[in-house]
Order: sequence, then C-alpha cells, then structure tokens
Amino acid sequence: MAVPDFQTMMLPFLGFLGDCQEHGYSEIANLLSEHYQLTSEERNEMVPSGKQTRLINRVHWISTYFKKAHLIEAAGRGTFRITERGLELLSRNMPRIDMKTLEEFPEYLAFRSQRNGKGAAEVTEGTVSAPIEPVESKTPDEVLDDAYINIRSNLASEVLEKVKSCTPSFFERLVVELLVKMGYGGTREDAGQAVGRSGDEGIDGIIKEDRLGLDVIYLQAKRWEGTVSRPEIQKFAGALQGKRARKGVFITTSDFSKEAREFAAAIDNKIILIDGEELAEYMIDFNVGVSTVNAYEIKRIDSDYFVEE
Repeated sequence: MAVPDFQTMMLPFLGFLGDCQEHGYSEIANLLSEHYQLTSEERNEMVPSGKQTRLINRVHWISTYFKKAHLIEAAGRGTFRITERGLELLSRNMPRIDMKTLEEFPEYLAFRSQRNGKGAAEVTEGTVSAPIEPVESKTPDEVLDDAYINIRSNLASEVLEKVKSCTPSFFERLVVELLVKMGYGGTREDAGQAVGRSGDEGIDGIIKEDRLGLDVIYLQAKRWEGTVSRPEIQKFAGALQGKRARKGVFITTSDFSKEAREFAAAIDNKIILIDGEELAEYMIDFNVGVSTVNAYEIKRIDSDYFVEE
C-alpha cells in the first residue's frame, strides 16, 4: 500500500499519544509505518520537492493542526504530548478523526480564519503553514509542490513550442547559450567561435568541454518534428570517429527511438542524447529563454534558536 493520506493517519497518530508520554516526529513516523506495514520504499518516498519524505511531511502537518486545535502541546525540543482535550477526543472512540472533526474546536477555527483572511504563510514546527487548504489525501506542502510541478510542466511545453518555431540560426545560438550556462565552452564568445557550420535543420560543430579546452565535445542539434531513429545516431557516431572525438551531444526538439537510445548506450564513444522535453527542462533550470516572475521562500522553525542555556 502507499503512504495513507494525512487525514486517515490522524486517529492512529493521536492514539499513539494516548499514553500521555512525550513523543517526537520520527518516533510517531516509525509507529505509523509499523501500523500500516509500510515497505522501506514507501517509508522513503519523497514529496515532489525532494526535501522530505512523504511520511514525515504528513506527521509534521498533523501535529501542526493538532496543536492549533489544542489536542496536543509542545513538550520539549521537537517533542509533544497529548492534552486533556486530546484525551477526551480519544475517549469518544470515534471511527475517524479528520479536518472536519477539528472544526468543533474554536482555536482551530480561529487559526484557519486568520490564515485564510491574511493569506500569509505561518512558520510552524518542522514545516510551513501556507495559505492553501489541504485536500483529502494531500498536505498543503504537497498541494504546493503539485501546483509548482504543473506550472513548470506547462512552461516546459511553451518553451519547446517556441524552440520548434525559431529559425535554425537562432536555434544554434540557443544551444550554444545553454551549453555555456551549463558550464561548457568557456565564454559565450569562445563557444560561438567553436561551433562550425549551420544546416537547414540544425547545427554541427565542436565546443570546448571546459574553459581550458582540455577536451572537446562534438555537437549536433536537429530542430525536428519526427522521431530521431538509430541510423541518425549511427551517422553521428561515425562523424565522431572521423574526427577522433570521444564525446558527443545530440540534441533534438523531438525525441529518440528506443533503438537509437540503445545504440548510443552500447557504443564505446560517449554520446549524450537530449530530446525536446529534456531540452526544455534544461532551459528552465539554467534560465535560458525564461525569466523569474515570482519567488517564494518556504521556511521552518529553527529549534536550536529557542534553546535556552
């Protein structure tokens, strides 16, 4: 099974605290993992940002909402314990505790009203409370990550469409600019001089691997619509041998066939294949043809700061 949604985990989470002892995030995560018999892969599954496991992320968010509802309280550095209100809720033997359950507590309603009214992020223990309402199966962090991934995916599609519509000469400059941003070719001027002739549907040439020019990379870029097949990669490999080159990069605005990828992986020369989707992702990562509109910082409590000597 996958990691349960965070509302499903609320009841067993509070139940583990029914012993009135202090507990920490990792401890509760381990107990939940055992309770749901999660595999090692499921326990280590990351949220889309890759900054935290999905299990720990959900434990942090449950604790945040429970604290706002006064069901649990901070007990020490990174630990918490159940309150009298939490014990009373457990005594009801409810089949489920979820966000709807928390609405009976005025402190939680005040928190939610304040959060929605101000639209500001609030720092909480271990994570951040963002102005996004959780859904049934996802925490606000996960909702925010999904929104980012969706925005990035749409941007990548737009970038690729723009690249496909540009002229061959512009495509040549774009590829060189990207490689320089990625750390190849030395300066933009050096890289531009290194690139050779332009063709109707791409560029062919060499580019420095580093600023000192200790090695060179043979480059071919094709602004194509159709799939690049194995024969095209074989021709490129032959060109590498003819120039006594050991490394090559083949960039296309389309994609590569399975046979083309298998051939590139099997030969002695190192040939990197970059398809249209990867090209767009690299352009976004290295800020080629895109610009930053908004930037958001996600912060969390620095528990060490609040430790009194």
